[in-house]
This record gives sequence, structure tokens and C-alpha cells, in this order.
Amino acid sequence: MKKTVVIAEKPSVGRDIARVLQCHKKGNGFLEGDKYIVTWALGHLVTLADPELYDEKYKTWKLEDLPMLPRQSKLVVIKKTGKQFQSVKTQLTRHDVGSIVIATDAGREGELVARWIIEKANVKKPIKRLWISSVTDKAIKQGFAQLKDGKAYENLYAAAVARQEADWFVGLNATRALTTKYNAQLSCGRVQTPTLAMIAEREKEIIAFTPKPYYGITAKTSNGVVLVWQDDKTKSTRVFHKETQEKKLKLMKNEKAVITDIAKTPKKKESPALYDLTELQRDANKRFGFSAKETLSIMQKLYEQHKVLTYPRTDSRYLSNDIVETIPDRLRGCGVGPYARQTNKLLTKKIQAKSSFVNDSKVSDHHAIIPTEERANLQALQEKERKVYDLVIKRFLAVLSPAFEYEQTTIEANIAGESFIAKGKKVKTLGWKEVYEGNFDEEETDDLSEQQLPQLEKGMTLAVSSLIPTEGKTKPPSRYNEASLLSAMENPGKFVDSSNRDIIKTLGQTGGIGTVATRADIIEKLFSSFLLEKKGKEIFITSKGKQLLELVPPDLKSAALTGEWEQKLELIAKGKLAKQTFIEEMKGYATSIVTEIKQSDKKFKHDNVTGSKCPECGKLLLEVNGKKGKVRVCQDRECGYRKNIAKVTNARCPQCKKKLELRGEGEGQVFVCRCGHKEKLSTFNERKQREKNTKASKRDVNQYLKKQNNSTQEEPFNPALAEALAKLNLKKD
Repeated sequence: MKKTVVIAEKPSVGRDIARVLQCHKKGNGFLEGDKYIVTWALGHLVTLADPELYDEKYKTWKLEDLPMLPRQSKLVVIKKTGKQFQSVKTQLTRHDVGSIVIATDAGREGELVARWIIEKANVKKPIKRLWISSVTDKAIKQGFAQLKDGKAYENLYAAAVARQEADWFVGLNATRALTTKYNAQLSCGRVQTPTLAMIAEREKEIIAFTPKPYYGITAKTSNGVVLVWQDDKTKSTRVFHKETQEKKLKLMKNEKAVITDIAKTPKKKESPALYDLTELQRDANKRFGFSAKETLSIMQKLYEQHKVLTYPRTDSRYLSNDIVETIPDRLRGCGVGPYARQTNKLLTKKIQAKSSFVNDSKVSDHHAIIPTEERANLQALQEKERKVYDLVIKRFLAVLSPAFEYEQTTIEANIAGESFIAKGKKVKTLGWKEVYEGNFDEEETDDLSEQQLPQLEKGMTLAVSSLIPTEGKTKPPSRYNEASLLSAMENPGKFVDSSNRDIIKTLGQTGGIGTVATRADIIEKLFSSFLLEKKGKEIFITSKGKQLLELVPPDLKSAALTGEWEQKLELIAKGKLAKQTFIEEMKGYATSIVTEIKQSDKKFKHDNVTGSKCPECGKLLLEVNGKKGKVRVCQDRECGYRKNIAKVTNARCPQCKKKLELRGEGEGQVFVCRCGHKEKLSTFNERKQREKNTKASKRDVNQYLKKQNNSTQEEPFNPALAEALAKLNLKKD
């Protein structure tokens, strides 16, 4: 009987599968058993060939050689992982091997990882697909009992190849054309450039915005009710003329408030939906400041290594009906530590498959991110892993919990013919908010804050203790941070024109930029190319980024066009569009943008040139803000010299307590702060050592207190410590 080769995406997953399949014999890059041979990739082992492998002339970047449009794409083995490719190929080509199981990540990219290995190895053996959402022993066993026919995933593979080839044709041609035309390292692509354009558009909106002053009136009554003035017709709480506010205040002077209406409305609010990857990345950025890439990396560990969460690269926020019966086991798995009380409470009742989180039509490849049945060991999780795990578990418990119920009271009052309003909320049942101990951040939707209202009746007259004029200014749109940028990429909204809406409607999506699996890398690439920079949490476009957008053809900046391409890739995956049709369109597009760049008479100017010369070629260096500090790079793209000159550290400024930048080299290194504080590294180290020497340890404190208790007449064993403790007590007092 012939054996089956199983290809996993990573060694850790390969070992887990091998253990379940009883493959214990170790080989060079594989594990073998009686029926199966389990081997693995290391991410991608094979990729598309660089231009020079199609033609020697492409080794040198020349504008006249563009566009590069090879008829047939070539695959090459990635050099640094070539040894593992040979190991996988050896297993695939064995005479005693009759079939293959693809067990890479269950998604478009995972399909590509395995299929390119098989194609490059030139193996034509029957293929089965392991399609699972978690890598627990139970999930692996069930998956192997229900292996899918590999032919069912050929369209998915075609879509994955189409994406890679489209990025090659558009990205490489546009980048080479811009770089050679303007002799500057200018990187662009069909996904990253529209993302950059959105950030530039927001910057323009902020600059063009003119703040407009507005005015309001707040009345406080003798029994503590805070009433806010409201326009009878528009229901707005603001006026835009100071005179109007002053006139109304004058009329209301010494007048009483009459309650004209009291409306009590029972309300229910369901929990927010389960997490998909983008929503999780947004929340982790808002709450903990994690980048999108960092959150994905943490999720991969929780999925692959700890096996406590399901597949991360999902775009669904729902579960399919077949998952509902597994929910009790998942609750038992995560019912440890702080989650035990809530999970036990949920396990005493029958799980209700509510339409708010169970919908087969809204689950394609993978359901929402939820816990696996694996028993969680919280002590094994690192701090950041624990934070992301906490977000997912609490959201899972919340959707299974009852609705949050409350009674909203709206008070309408009249003062001298002017309308006022107040709102109050009386909680009836915490429901899912109990999971968050009542502390769940919700965005305010209007200017009215809810308050504890006393007992009131319609027609009641209240004395007004004070009339307070309020004022403010309208605010411009906020700059993007990683959380809001992910939202904009997922749903560009106004960037999608009406001509694309039919395509979008057919697939029931919004034509987003990139996919859940690629958005983190797109953002990271924009930072590493120095097209974007961060100031605090806010994202700014650099001068280089602004100039790039001036130089690229308008089409390449279009979020609508990128959204349309994403939809076409989905159509390929569903077998509704031929891959070659899409590729020919991409080749035509690449030709048109190269022609446009060649004919352009625009100029590029470096505005960050330093006085320092490149040690490699002698040209002046440029200073750019990298994501982790300042970097100096050679302006000559062919030289490629680059050096970090300042990095953001965890050391804090003694003046303003913000993070310090470390600049310079060797003994001349200096800590610099935005507030102006400067300190040599050697001085900083000496200061820290002095602080360490004078700081009392817990052991010293305990010994001192023990001695004090035993004998009040003895001298303290450490006078400096006694003085430090005395100062500490004074501070506390």
C-alpha cells in the first residue's frame, strides 16, 4: 500500500499533525509513519522569478526596457529555504508515495504555499485537502476523516496566482519606471498606492478645514437636573451666532423650568459581533497600541503554538450552524481563571443559536475567531498574548450572553418658551456587559450625556439655579491611526464610485483595499518605504509620499479600481472569471502606466538631504523617519546604503517622562527628548546606577520593619533606608 505525503505550512503544525497520525520516525525535514509522511514548508519555499531570470538586460534598471511582460511566469526556489524545498520534493517524488494531502493554512495564501511547491517539484499525484479552522488534536482527526477533493480548490489556487502575478506586473513595472525616471527609491503598487492616497486625502481635508465656533446653553435646576437647550425644529443643541445665545440667555433670566414631557422607553442592546481579523486588529490597536502586523503575529501563536484560538485570517464575524454544537466544549476549554464564573453560568443553560452570531450565508472559508476546545493554560501565555486572548474570549462570552437591557428616560422642559432636554438611563439587566464588569467602551453619539435623574412628573416646575453659556469649535476629521486606517481599507466608502457598486453588490461586499490577510503587510511596507511616519499614534504622510502621489498616474491611486480588482480575484476563486482574462487586463494596465510615467515632465526633489556623505559612493545622505527611529539612506538607489542613527528606546525623560531617542555611535551616544532634554549615554547609565543603589529592595524593607517591631530602642540597621521610608510616608500623607 502506497503512502501519503502531508504538507504542513510550518514545522510546529507539521509536528502536531505527525503526532496525531502516529508518524514518529524522524527524517531530514519530515516525520514518517506506516501510512503517512508529514513534511512542511517554512512559509513560502517557492516564489515568482525576478525580472533578470527572464532576460539578462533586466539586471540593470533602465526606463527604455519597460514594461516587462513575460508570456509565462516562472517559479524559483527561495534560496534561504532551498534545503527544505529539496527535502519536501524528495518525499513527494518517492516511488512508495501515491497521493498528497495539502495541510497548509486553510486559505488562499496557504493554498499557494503548497501548490507552488508541488508545481515546482513537477509532481502529478492525486491531491486531497485538509480544511480546518483550528489545529487541536480533535480538529486534525476530524479533518482527516473528512478530507476534501483537491480539485475543489483549484479556483482558489488560480485566484492566489492571479494576485501574485498582478502585483508583479503592476508593482514591479510601476516601481522601476518611477525609480529610473526620477533616480529615487520610489515604491508603488496596486494596493499600497491607493492606501497612501487615502491618507493624503485626509491630510488635505484637515488642512482645508476651517473651525467654526458654536454656542449652547446648559441649565442646572435646584434638584440637580442638568438640562441642555435644543432647537425646536432641527433638534440641534448648537447655534452658530453668539448674539443668538446671548439673546436667549437674556430672555431666560430668573425664569423657571417646566417639565413638558417625560418619555420612558425600554431598550435592548445586543453584544458587538464576534471578531474577524480586521476588527481584532482595530481593537488591539485602540486598547493596547499594537500594530496590525503585531496583532496578526500574536494571533498566529495563539492559533498554532498554544492552540487556544481558531484560524486568524478570517473576514467573517459569524459562525456556521455546525459549530453551534461545539460551543459547550469551547466554553469548558476557556473556562479558566477570570472566565470560569461566566462560562459556568452559560453552561447551565441551553446555547441559543441567535441570528446575531450564527449565519451560514455570512461564513465563506472560515468562521469568526473563537476559542478552541483545548484547555487554556493562562500561565503559558506571554503578556501580549494574554491581552489578545482576553479580547477574543470576552467577545465570545458576550455574544452568548443575554442582551443588555435598560430603560431610557427623556425629559423635555421649557424655560421662557425655549426647549430643553435631559436623558437618563436605568439599567435593568447588565446581560453581556457583565462579562466586561459593566466597563465596555461605547462611542457617544450626541452632545447629551446620560445622568441619574430624580423622581419627576409632567407639569412640575423647577427652580433654575444657574444658566451656563457653553461654546466650542467644530473639529476637523481625525488623522488616521492604524485602527481607523484598517477601517478605511476595509470599506473605502466615498472612494468607491457608482460604476463599481454592481460588482460589489453581487458579492455582498464593499470592495475593500487588500484583504484581511494582506492589510497589515501593506501598512508595514508604507512605513518601511518612508512614505508614512508615525507621531504618537497618528499616521502622517511624508514629503516623499506626497511627491510620489504627484508622480504616479491617477488610476494607480484609485481605491475604486483596486476594489474592483479585489472583486475580480473573488470571481476567479468562485470559478466565474478566467484567470488569464484578468492577467491580460493587468498586463495592459501595466503598459499604460509605464507609458504615462515615461511621458511625464514632472520632477522629484529630495527635501531631506543632509550634509553627510555616503561612505560607499560619496553622494549626500538623506535623513528619514523610520517606524522605530531616524535612518540615513543614500539618495542613489543603486548604492542602497542605509544606517540607523536614532532609535526610540524605552528609557524615559527625567523632565517630561516621554520615551527618549538614542542617537550617535559608541561613546558619543546621546539620549535626546522632544522637550529639549539631552543626556550622554554614560551620564544616563551613571544616574540609573545611583538610583538603583539608593532604592530600597523589598528584602531591606521587610528586615527594617521586623527590627522596628522587635526593638524600638535599637538604631536602624540602614539609616539611609529609614530616611527613604520616612519620605515615602510623608508623600503618602
